[in-house]
Amino acid sequence: MDSPLIDPFARPISYLRVSVTDRCDFRCVYCMAENMTFLPKAELLTLEELDRLCSSFIGLGVRKLRVTGGEPLVRKGIMTFFQAMKRHLDSGALEELTLTTNGSQLGRFAQELVDCGVRRVNVSIDTLDEAKFARITRWGRLRQVLDGIEAAQRAGLRIKINAVALKGVNEDELFEMVEWCAAGDMDLTFIEVMPMGDMGGEDRLDQYWSLKDLRARLAERYTLEPLAERTGGPASYVRLVETGSKIGFITPLTHNFCESCNRVRLTCTGELYMCLGQEDRADLRAPLRASGDDRALEAAIRDAIARKPKGHDFDYSRQKVDGQVSRHMSHTGG
Repeated sequence: MDSPLIDPFARPISYLRVSVTDRCDFRCVYCMAENMTFLPKAELLTLEELDRLCSSFIGLGVRKLRVTGGEPLVRKGIMTFFQAMKRHLDSGALEELTLTTNGSQLGRFAQELVDCGVRRVNVSIDTLDEAKFARITRWGRLRQVLDGIEAAQRAGLRIKINAVALKGVNEDELFEMVEWCAAGDMDLTFIEVMPMGDMGGEDRLDQYWSLKDLRARLAERYTLEPLAERTGGPASYVRLVETGSKIGFITPLTHNFCESCNRVRLTCTGELYMCLGQEDRADLRAPLRASGDDRALEAAIRDAIARKPKGHDFDYSRQKVDGQVSRHMSHTGG
């Protein structure tokens, strides 16, 4: 590695989120349209190409790799990719290999993930009510997800629950979700709904539940002890004194976290998004496929990082969703 990836604002890029598929076995209302048109398989990077791309980023200083989707575990043969990435953990070049999942396939793959060096998994689950889960996910199977979480814990995986805060949907479950996570020794992070993609009949402004309000409600029942922990990402954390559990708040719409951003996102077609809240992207598939020599690919990566913006433009402060980007969350990779 000649020099690490540094963006124009002196931020080292050490974290890559890579989407391995745009497909999913759910259709969550804030992530996908109900009748999604998925990409032709020919447009997707092969698992071997994903290996080569991720390995190039690791060679340029990326230390944390998070695999996302769609639902990453529905991609055929995906465990061969995790097995390939394990060599970077073994060499010490990669510090952490993690996964974000809807949990539906964890029962099948938990032990294999552990064998590949995965130690932590984020599971997206917004409600513990079966009817609401079916409504949010459209195809929901709550029991299958809960069984998958239990299987993952038995295999030794540390679980963090990600819950999107949805006004009028899961407000009444706030304390139930907190107590469930505390009982299961799982961290919990709340996420503000983001203005991305075709709403599919869903109004993001109506769904928006400010985490400032959510946090104030938590403080009515618990003592919130702020934690100094920072990851370079959008989350801030507190410890609930009464339960000992850690709660995170991802507030891209009410708190500007961009000054410490250390991440970029790679789609399953080889597009690199330097900012989740901007449309600018770089095509890495073309240089990847043009030559077996990685020099052109690494030059394209560096050129892309040189265009990383200072921050995003999301804004819910007015009576419309400003800064909305047109792509679905599933396209970029969560």
